[in-house]
Amino acid sequence: MIKSITILLIFVTMKKGVKPPIILPYSKSLNIQKLRNSIAQKENNIHLKGLYGSAKSFVIEKLFKENIHNILWILESKENASYHYNDIESLISSNELYFLPSSYSRENNFKNTNSQNIFRRTEFIRNYNLSKNLTITYPEALFEKIILRKELKNRKIILQTNNQISLEILNEKLFELDFERVDFVVEPGDFSVRGGIVDVFSYSNDLPYRIEFFGDEIESIRSFDIETQISNKNFKKIEILGDIENKDIDYERESIFDFISDDTIVISENIDLLEESLSNSYKKLKQTNENDVENIFYSGDSIHLDIKKFKVIELNKIDNQTPDVNFNIAQQPAFNKKFNLLIENITTLNDQGYSIRIFCSNETQINRFQEIFELNKLNFDPILISKSIYKGFIDHDNKEVCYSDHEIFERYHKFKIKQGFKTKLRVNLNELKQLQIGDYVTHIDHGIGIFGGLKKIEVNGKKQEAIKLSYGERDTLYVSIHLIHKICKYNGKDGTKPKIYKLGSGAWNKVKLKAKKRVKEVAFNLIEAYAKRKLKKGFIYGPDSSMQHELEASFLYEDTPDQIKSTIDIKRDMENQQPMDRLICGDVGFGKTEIAIRAAFKAIDNNKQVAVLVPTTVLAFQHFKTFSKRLKDFPVSIDYLNRFRSSKEKSTIINELNNGKIDLIIGTHQLVNNKINFKNLGLLIVDEEQKFGVSVKEKIRSMKENIDVLTLTATPIPRTLQYSLMSARDLSIINSPPQNRFPIESNVISFREDVIKDAINFEINRAGQVFFVHNRIENINEIKSMICRLVPSAHVAVVHGRLDGKILEKTMLDFISGEYDVLVSTTIIESGLDVPNANTIFINNAHNFGLSDLHQMRGRVGRSNKKAFCYFITSPFSSMTKEARKRIEAIEKHTELGSGFHIAMKDLEIRGAGDLLGAEQSGFINDIGFETYQKILKEAVEELKNKEFENLFNDDENKSLSKLTNFKIDTDLEILFPDDYINNVNIRLNQYQKLSEIKDLKSLSLYENELEDRFGKLPVQSQELIQTVKLKFLAIENGFEKLILKNQKMICQFNSNKNDPFFQSESFQNILKVINQNHDICQLKEKKSTKGERLLLVFEEVYNVEDAINYLKIF
Repeated sequence: MIKSITILLIFVTMKKGVKPPIILPYSKSLNIQKLRNSIAQKENNIHLKGLYGSAKSFVIEKLFKENIHNILWILESKENASYHYNDIESLISSNELYFLPSSYSRENNFKNTNSQNIFRRTEFIRNYNLSKNLTITYPEALFEKIILRKELKNRKIILQTNNQISLEILNEKLFELDFERVDFVVEPGDFSVRGGIVDVFSYSNDLPYRIEFFGDEIESIRSFDIETQISNKNFKKIEILGDIENKDIDYERESIFDFISDDTIVISENIDLLEESLSNSYKKLKQTNENDVENIFYSGDSIHLDIKKFKVIELNKIDNQTPDVNFNIAQQPAFNKKFNLLIENITTLNDQGYSIRIFCSNETQINRFQEIFELNKLNFDPILISKSIYKGFIDHDNKEVCYSDHEIFERYHKFKIKQGFKTKLRVNLNELKQLQIGDYVTHIDHGIGIFGGLKKIEVNGKKQEAIKLSYGERDTLYVSIHLIHKICKYNGKDGTKPKIYKLGSGAWNKVKLKAKKRVKEVAFNLIEAYAKRKLKKGFIYGPDSSMQHELEASFLYEDTPDQIKSTIDIKRDMENQQPMDRLICGDVGFGKTEIAIRAAFKAIDNNKQVAVLVPTTVLAFQHFKTFSKRLKDFPVSIDYLNRFRSSKEKSTIINELNNGKIDLIIGTHQLVNNKINFKNLGLLIVDEEQKFGVSVKEKIRSMKENIDVLTLTATPIPRTLQYSLMSARDLSIINSPPQNRFPIESNVISFREDVIKDAINFEINRAGQVFFVHNRIENINEIKSMICRLVPSAHVAVVHGRLDGKILEKTMLDFISGEYDVLVSTTIIESGLDVPNANTIFINNAHNFGLSDLHQMRGRVGRSNKKAFCYFITSPFSSMTKEARKRIEAIEKHTELGSGFHIAMKDLEIRGAGDLLGAEQSGFINDIGFETYQKILKEAVEELKNKEFENLFNDDENKSLSKLTNFKIDTDLEILFPDDYINNVNIRLNQYQKLSEIKDLKSLSLYENELEDRFGKLPVQSQELIQTVKLKFLAIENGFEKLILKNQKMICQFNSNKNDPFFQSESFQNILKVINQNHDICQLKEKKSTKGERLLLVFEEVYNVEDAINYLKIF
């Protein structure tokens, strides 16, 4: 039996200067001793041979720790430099290790700089001399010269508290240092001014500073978080540093070799290759740049001369000389995910006296290895270390084995370079949500109007702020800031204009009631089905077997937190007595299929059959390939049914299904055929249920009665809908993108044949395939002819919606199986075509597509561990509409998987709601706007919970919430954020919205602190505004649904529904008692109105909100 496995954990988030406890290779290596002696004794050039993979990182880390000199390690590419930086990152304290990148976003593209990279370069230049250090870099980074130290003094401002400096002078100084004035600071180089507060993002700190003035004196300096806008640390003195990498400013500069100290050890793979790389960059730059660039860039011509003064170690010099130190290192063998091979290999090596270490990317992996070793009764204990390394190796001289888990599992391993400062993606996304004058908004009571901005109005001689809305026939409505929660931006389908009614015409109420009636029916059906299922009994699956663990361990990527959670939820459902009915939502490429495979395998492992139902023939074949590939090493028989199978094949498959010989069948609607009688069906997996017809859906429902059902969908379901439907469906949402996938490199280009030719050739040369989306069938064949002309060797196919169904499917299947190199198509590829080998996509006339379409199409590539490219071909920016320009900029910026998910969210959510609740719901969404639709749905579900399905849900929380949303307050007091306190209208509106969403006193207190932090001390009118929220809470607590604070009186209106259980409650009796005891300050009155009698409580002599609060405190 296995002994206890040694586990070593590395804490990567360690404090500065604290060294982690690790037993690593090379603690007593003779080769390192030899290398140290060579450095101490002799000439400047030392030549090593035989170092491989992460052995390089360990050797250089050891060398750094055991000598007193700085080290500059130059790798051949940014990718390699990043991997080795990750290897060393947790072994050396953070103030001794630097990563020096190029300022530019892309290799040899000298146009767009990257703020993160500039920040890291600045950090290196500023702190280089503070302590002994190891710097890891690559040729493109060395190509840029570095500002002289004496020039640094002119590029900074020193500020300290209690110093005198006027706001105007600070403003001027920041402009001199090329800072840009913006509304919000987002990245280094930004600053903003609000009253007596200046926010500035220096290049010398990873968080921006907030400087608060009192007159011309600096009262306080603190750093703050970009996301929350809340301060987190106070400073007495700071340094604001401008951009020292700006190539347009005429500084004196020097090469890296003049900048670093003379006793530095320079380590390079090969100096000749480094010289060639620098020279190529220089030539490329000279082609596009007429100016004199010698002062800014380093051509590498004199590199052999420049490095003469340093000790140079070359790791990979190609010549016939005997190396000074020779390592005998082999690369980690390939185990093809076969654990028996791994165990055989490490057992043999262990018997030969090797020490075995396996480096794991996280603790889940360590647990997986433990389980695998225990099941295989390993008789020794490999050391499992919680740290990932770039490439595993075997060192035969030192008898050290260091394997990486990602190579054992054949996973893609992605480097992670810690960001210098937190970027804020959400700013752009907020812009998309922000209300602009002229936007359509929905008022829940009055319908869709046009937003006219914030306006000042007078109420009884006092100034207030209100939102202006325009309706049909020039009607205008001013909405008080206390009722801001009743309005929201109208979101319908892209480009559809809503209908605007006249105020008070009753038309809006009809539309709303019609929508509510239908919504209630949908919600009723969902909840009823859910309630029925709760009473049914299904098959109870056993706990996971060893084969299940092995299958999950061999997944190519690392599980995301959401994937782990969904897997646990599904297993819990399957091991439960009630039949499972779970819906999994996740963006394209987020790993839903993997979760389905695991669930299917669990069912098969418990001797059950599994059916996977898909909407299209192509998808059936694709899923068949995916499932077969994942389960090829396990005893599972898989087949598929679609219209491409011959009659004979179909009848064989049906017989085998009925006899239980096939474990897993994948098919289109043919699976619900009456001829099929599964011998022992346990799990049904439905992919994209909304795409099936009504009859198929009915069949699925009848099958669902007592088997487990798992439904997958790629259209995201909005968060508010998730909460409403929690009571009607078990949902698993996958929001986190896979970690080990490259972001898709997105380029916006004009229609240029040379770029198209180069990109297609590059993809074909790395054995990949290309999509070319052109959405006009009329001239789609011209595109095919052009590609054939540009790349004669390419096999090109064309598909579009007007092709015969069989030809279309056959062409697509041929493309999937690699018969064609390029597929020219219309947008029909948008939904669900998964070709892992296709990693380049062109989208022609991209400016004509909506965000969600662009996002879905881009999601067709980047589905493997290769770097993917997306080219948006557009007309020139000048001829595009403003909206199109915004869309293209947004989609180009958000390249990380999952970030596009946010941008495309709105349009996709509307589809998602329609998919989940039935297609006719999309019509209502367009009539009333998406947010309003969600509000109505929420109300409908809550009504059902409190009435028809009261026994199923007995929570009081919902009741109090619905009262909160219906509460009204009307006042003539001056309650607002004055213009000189928050001068930006959009920010002011945003703050009113935030305030209206607050649900408790704790959140209100946090909000108040945040306001003071961002905008300074609250003026009286704003203090009163904050107090109204406290008043609102008190009023709701006492059962009032409306407060009127006017003419120095407060009128509190009780619930208008006389039959409300509140009037029979103990709390109402207590209120009556208190009123009787205090009739000198308040009177109870009944008021008759068209809507019936109303019960009112009136207080006299109420001069401000504080008075009102004190009066209500008597209850």
